[in-house]
Amino acid sequence: MGLTLPSPFRLGAKLDRLVARFARVCPLTPDGQARVLPRAIYILPTRAGLVFAGILLLMLLGSLNYQNNLGLLFTFLTTAVVVVSMHHAWFNLLGLTLSARAGRPVFAGNRAVFDLQVVAETRKRRPDLRLCVGDQVVPLDLEPGHDARTSLGLPTRRRGLHALGRVTLETYYPLGLFRCWCYLETAASVLVYPRPADRAPDPVPAAGGLVDGRGVQDPGAEDFVGLRRYRPGDSPRQLDWKAYGRGRGLQVKQFGRDLPDRLWLDWDLLPPADTETRLTWLARQVVDAALTEQAFALRIPGRAIAPGHGETQMHRCLAVLARFGQGALSAQPEDRL
Repeated sequence: MGLTLPSPFRLGAKLDRLVARFARVCPLTPDGQARVLPRAIYILPTRAGLVFAGILLLMLLGSLNYQNNLGLLFTFLTTAVVVVSMHHAWFNLLGLTLSARAGRPVFAGNRAVFDLQVVAETRKRRPDLRLCVGDQVVPLDLEPGHDARTSLGLPTRRRGLHALGRVTLETYYPLGLFRCWCYLETAASVLVYPRPADRAPDPVPAAGGLVDGRGVQDPGAEDFVGLRRYRPGDSPRQLDWKAYGRGRGLQVKQFGRDLPDRLWLDWDLLPPADTETRLTWLARQVVDAALTEQAFALRIPGRAIAPGHGETQMHRCLAVLARFGQGALSAQPEDRL
């Protein structure tokens, strides 16, 4: 996961964003990796570096004023060490390659996880590396002959594709007097599902396969298969009092005999509401239906998903809900009902 580390030596946030707009960015290669190029590396002194430069200037003025040759020698030697450290910082990034891979889909409000890998062309140790995305900072140490792997978790607020975007690779090696960094493009995106509503209207049972409004009887007709919202007239014996005590409202236990063989999760059968509210209702219906053994189908404007059941059907429907309104949603042949 990403860490938020204090960075007292970095530029101000506004200056960082301004530099990023006009800076060179390491592009993606055909195999989806970004390689650090020589002319894409930037170096600026940190606050500690500026303070150290001021101290060197005072040492120089004092040595000249008192004609202290030993002081001048020490000042020039220290300055040479500082200049060499700047080159070491530049070489610490040169030739690194970054690849990013998206994690599993998540619900809006959860953290999208990206897997990152940094590889060096040479067998030289690369210490004190940092991967930065927004306020997330992940420290890395690249050992000779090995790659560095880590995961970065970013917050999500909206449904749809959440792209990792531009990643900053930086180092303060070896003395912390210079910040050396570069920008790398990535193509990884995590699909963000609509966040299920706490409560949703009950789905409509399909007409086929029902006997007097009840599910088809089978050997597992008495097995517990899930919960649904309370309806007036439900028996108090079927209420889930534990769920009520946890603040989830009145929930009714469902058994195999109470379930229709198939459910319709239909956009047009929902009460009037805005688009995002309807999507959260449908997401809740999909998640609840997937917990049972019954088949369910999804129908939204421009797309229909054929009946299915289980986790596979759940992810298939949630993916359609996540992309709703963000691209072409014409029904595909295999999705028609």
